[in-house]
Amino acid sequence: MGCSLLSHFSMVTYSAPRFVSSTSSGLSIGGYLRRTRMIRQQAGGDFRCFCSSVAVSEPVNSESSSSPVRKRIVSGVQPTGSIHLGNYLGAIKNWIRLQDTYETFFFIVDLHAITLQYEAQQLLKATRDTAAIYLACGVDPSKASVFVQSHVRAHVELMWLLSSATPIGWLNRMIQFKEKSRKAGDENVGVALLTYPVLMAADILLYQSDLVPVGEDQKQHLELTRELAERVNYLYGGRKWKKLGGRGGALFKVPEPLIPPTGARIMSLTDGLSKMSKSAPSDQSRINLLDSKDVIANKIKRCKTDAFPGLEFDNAERPECNNLLSIYQLVSGKTKQEVAEECRDMNWGTFKIVLTDALVDHLHPIQVRYEEIISDSSYLDEVLAEGARKAADIADVTVNNVYQAMGFLKR
Repeated sequence: MGCSLLSHFSMVTYSAPRFVSSTSSGLSIGGYLRRTRMIRQQAGGDFRCFCSSVAVSEPVNSESSSSPVRKRIVSGVQPTGSIHLGNYLGAIKNWIRLQDTYETFFFIVDLHAITLQYEAQQLLKATRDTAAIYLACGVDPSKASVFVQSHVRAHVELMWLLSSATPIGWLNRMIQFKEKSRKAGDENVGVALLTYPVLMAADILLYQSDLVPVGEDQKQHLELTRELAERVNYLYGGRKWKKLGGRGGALFKVPEPLIPPTGARIMSLTDGLSKMSKSAPSDQSRINLLDSKDVIANKIKRCKTDAFPGLEFDNAERPECNNLLSIYQLVSGKTKQEVAEECRDMNWGTFKIVLTDALVDHLHPIQVRYEEIISDSSYLDEVLAEGARKAADIADVTVNNVYQAMGFLKR
């Protein structure tokens, strides 16, 4: 999951969840087992995604063109560290465009922020700061619902239900658990680090998600969610659910990956082959959205470059050059061709001044708006409470269906 929930926006239908017949949802044992055998091919012990992908720039509508039904988008970012340029350009900036076309739910994934050791006071502050940054960046509460993950209890409830159907071997193969547990040591690693992918699956499946935005390099991370959806549909859905008084059919939609446009993968300022990350030890590696003008100028001045003449996109031998040009393209609003022509003959000294000015100009309005929002705590609390109410209305439908299908006594 990293700093963002697969950077994930998830799309489902505007209306209450609809369920298709067991035949069309692939609930037959033969279909389930055939797909499982295909997907469980592995590369280096990890999932390989065989799912298709859809470009984020064009809305996918499963309804007829005459239908007013809108897709729903759900996405979130962890309140750990500072929101940086990679979070903004790779996820949040895209939300602003999407909220005009879809029913949108954007949440702060605070439950994912406690998988490793953390400071409680820092989490509290970072959660509010992240919500304020969402709004400062242009997320409009009149168009989108903004809420805190832990304020919708169905996330945790569904995670526990899914955990009972998740083979431990699936989790043992997840790359992040291996890497982080090795670095931190067994005594410093909680069970949550192993099981957080199940919570991630709950976050996605809770809203009957059609699509989940991921980078090309993250598609395999979505496969656990897809396998869990199919597994639970097979174990508890269809006729089995109907015999318990349910409507039958699939309990969950099986989501597909949604590939965001350029900007989904902003790289470190100190290493053009590594993603910009909150967890990187050096703050020099990232531009934080709330960095001052002087801090931004210093970071760009000291960022890693190369000794090649001129500037160009898409040269594999120049990852830092490609990254910095991409950042300039995204914050300036220019096309790739316009940036290529403008910067082709520039030296690094000249370009760094141009890039710094573009970053400062782009981030200044966000910083001003953030200060206004964070100073009005009652407004921010009201936005988060209303967002949680709307999200819970939808999430409770899904989790109650799962309770019913799994044989729990109705409350």
